[in-house]
Amino acid sequence: MNRTRLSLLYLAGYLLLGGIGFLVLPQATLELFLSNGDYSDVMVRFVGLLLLALGLFVVQIIRLRALPLYPTTLVVRTIILVGLLMFFLIYRDPMMMVLLGIVGIGFALTLTCLLLDQRGGFDDLDLSDGGL
Repeated sequence: MNRTRLSLLYLAGYLLLGGIGFLVLPQATLELFLSNGDYSDVMVRFVGLLLLALGLFVVQIIRLRALPLYPTTLVVRTIILVGLLMFFLIYRDPMMMVLLGIVGIGFALTLTCLLLDQRGGFDDLDLSDGGL
């Protein structure tokens, strides 16, 4: 499950970086994500806090090699992808499509890696954990 574990680094990365961005620089982060919506700093910072907390959980999933939770990250991201698509259709904020792309790339990466790991391809691929 090394590939799947490594793919979760992308998930942890965007959760932690996005969380810090929304928490510390809410308006600049909204602009970076191409938002045209009107969001209060309080709610954006709250979203940042939640993203940061989720990112820390994912870091622990990676660190502890919690294999049973790897597929759960796909289920959670499926719900998020559907929600982001619905938000875009309702509000037409381009930020939702940017986020859909970020989450979608990670979803595809983890799904591909999980399928490869389960199939047992490249079993000789032994990546050191590098302290994770």
